[in-house]
Amino acid sequence: MAFDGITTAALVHEIKSRALGGRVYKIAQPEPDELMLTIKTAKGKTDRLLISAGASLPFVYYTGKNIVSPMVAPNFCMLLRKHLQNGRITEVSQPGLERIIRIGVEHLDEMGDLCRKVLVIELMGKYSNIIFCDENDMIIDSIKHVSASVSSVREVLPGRKYFIPETQDKLDPTEPISEADFEKAIRRSAQNNIKSIYNSFTGFSPVMASELAHRAGIDGNQPNAADSPEDIKRLYEAFTGLMQMVEDGGFTPEIVYEDEVPKEFAAVHLSEYDDLEAEKYESISEVLENYYAKKNTVTRIRQRSADIRKIVTTILERDYKKLDIQRKQLSDTEKKDKYRIYGEMLNTYGYSAEEGAKSLTCENYYTNEEITIPLDPQLSATDNAKKYFDRYQKLKRTQEAVTVQMKETEDDIAHLESIQNALDIALDEADLKQIRDELSDSGYVKKHPMKRKGERKMVSKPLHYISSDGFDIYVGKNNYQNDELTFKFANGNDWWFHSKKFPGSHVVLRSNGMAQEEIPDRAFNEAGALAAYYSKGRGQSKVEIDYVIKKEVKKPAGSKPGFVVYYTNYSMAIDSDISMLKLVEE
Repeated sequence: MAFDGITTAALVHEIKSRALGGRVYKIAQPEPDELMLTIKTAKGKTDRLLISAGASLPFVYYTGKNIVSPMVAPNFCMLLRKHLQNGRITEVSQPGLERIIRIGVEHLDEMGDLCRKVLVIELMGKYSNIIFCDENDMIIDSIKHVSASVSSVREVLPGRKYFIPETQDKLDPTEPISEADFEKAIRRSAQNNIKSIYNSFTGFSPVMASELAHRAGIDGNQPNAADSPEDIKRLYEAFTGLMQMVEDGGFTPEIVYEDEVPKEFAAVHLSEYDDLEAEKYESISEVLENYYAKKNTVTRIRQRSADIRKIVTTILERDYKKLDIQRKQLSDTEKKDKYRIYGEMLNTYGYSAEEGAKSLTCENYYTNEEITIPLDPQLSATDNAKKYFDRYQKLKRTQEAVTVQMKETEDDIAHLESIQNALDIALDEADLKQIRDELSDSGYVKKHPMKRKGERKMVSKPLHYISSDGFDIYVGKNNYQNDELTFKFANGNDWWFHSKKFPGSHVVLRSNGMAQEEIPDRAFNEAGALAAYYSKGRGQSKVEIDYVIKKEVKKPAGSKPGFVVYYTNYSMAIDSDISMLKLVEE
């Protein structure tokens, strides 16, 4: 899936139709590399345009959701507010088929004179940026500064002239191209047809190059040297047809699914995937929001939780090594009983040992078998016996101590693995805050400073699903939520679910006062599927789930967050498919 020039062209077409003539009502910067423009359109509606220059996930699309912004706006956001707020949008354009959107805004300066500014959005992977320029394309500021030490090709700094980076001698497909020039570009280097297309023309991704080859009826992986004149002619006709559609704005946005998982998205119909299911949308923004919104959330949370993940992973690796050492120590204590038997045999038969002997052979009265006991010739039989009893006592004490230490280490590992699982399912900063609190309360990290005055209070709640039969099912997203859900929220006759072998969430199925036989089996299966999905066993074909009436679940005094015990339970083996369930937006 690629945010290519054709997708950008569809966006420009949509933004132009909705935003042109409208006014920039609000400007927010929810993330260091994101902007949210609230636009009062010429038709009196309010639109929100979300722009991201994220290195891993750049995008632009309209969204109906408002995003919480920092209490204090960053400098770039304040600069844009100063110049663009209440400004009128006069231009929305795309240079050629580049992954660049230019939004021109007219506004009044401090003297009341009419000025023009341009917001340039570059959607170029790790080089993505949002650049604010004056009417002469001089850079006023940018959301990311790029100095000469970072890029020898182009500096993006205040006071520098803005220009588009070189496109490696690629042709602009929006300009008229003859069939001869098209063939010359395609055959310029020995490559397959797909690479020839996207290496020859700006704005083409491998997906669109493959689609173009498919529309021409040729093999995209075929070397271009093998293309016949007829192949080139059909490819040229498909190319000009596609470019005409882009010029006319005849976009048909869609997402193609394979086994219910998004495979590709595009601003045009992908005929090469006609054998797969495709969902069509009215606008490219709907496509991008459906695809990117969830992916962006996951990416952001991954970035923000990187420090916690590193801490947890480091401690876990240390605990794994510690457990290996303790297991070896415990294994070494298994020979303690041999030393006890040696001592007992010497106390019984030591009288028969000759002075200075290096061993004593006698009958082991426990097994009625002959046994040979090594002796220190410098010591008497009685002293040898004492030496063996001392070894036995030392190993016995070691075994007892190591057994306790192993239990502590195993509990620590289980706790940390449950925190890892909570990090995997965290959805927002409030979830991460609870995990950070748990780490500090458990002594893994230092306590965080007190909340500053005016700082927003973050609230994280369990996930709420509705089963196919209308039953409420709740899922804890971390250990604090698990304890809250199980011991404060759930009623005694609700049903409690948890993965048997994997760390995971506590899941509560509301019984609504019904007896077990009155609740449909499907509700139990769906609650079990949620327990499997929100565990480390997610993705396995079958995950073993324990479930029990909630009043049977107990929390031992002094136990770690999320830890519970139960002594009678039912079990099921179920996959982690939850596609049939509806998540309730709280």
